[in-house]
Amino acid sequence: MTENTKKKGRLFVLSAPSGSGKSTVKELVMRRLPDLVYSVSYTTRNPRPGEVDGRDYNFVVNEKFRAMIDEGDFLEWAEVFGRFYGTGRHWVEDRLAAGNDVLADLDVLGASSVKKQMPEATLIFMVPPSAIELGRRLAGRNTETVEEARNRLARARSEIDRRHVYDFLVINDDLETAASEMIEIIEHGRGRSMSEMENFWPVFFEGL
Repeated sequence: MTENTKKKGRLFVLSAPSGSGKSTVKELVMRRLPDLVYSVSYTTRNPRPGEVDGRDYNFVVNEKFRAMIDEGDFLEWAEVFGRFYGTGRHWVEDRLAAGNDVLADLDVLGASSVKKQMPEATLIFMVPPSAIELGRRLAGRNTETVEEARNRLARARSEIDRRHVYDFLVINDDLETAASEMIEIIEHGRGRSMSEMENFWPVFFEGL
């Protein structure tokens, strides 16, 4: 295949409420699909021990980040506790143009922004089998107060209310199965269509 006929890559966005097991599933998918490129975000925070520039994040100063905002070089960006995070438009587009499929890990607001700018992107939403199970997973961390766990559940409900922007739903009842479902979506475009899963949500919230 010549350079002019090289097939363009596809962008996949994964979102999930905290406690859904997203990071673990994402790592399984990346290991099984070595040609899949993970979207490295830009941030203005300092690197933590062990983090590598260009691998974990693209670390930039505030002035550079603000210049990128002004130049429209973010598919999405946000400020969190005084630090900026964003998905570089040119970074993603360069890899798609090279024929690489790209996976981005974003919250629902970031995913919505990407979908508006790149409607061809495939958006995947992941949840545990039930809100009660989500609560159990959050409680099992032993790192949050009861109030913090309740706040995360409330935030999860708010995120789920924005589900209609997503194309597919992955229910993470088992890590291996969830990873396989994601790979099926990425490789073959087959999975649980979000539009066909409306009957799932009353069951998901049952018991709360």
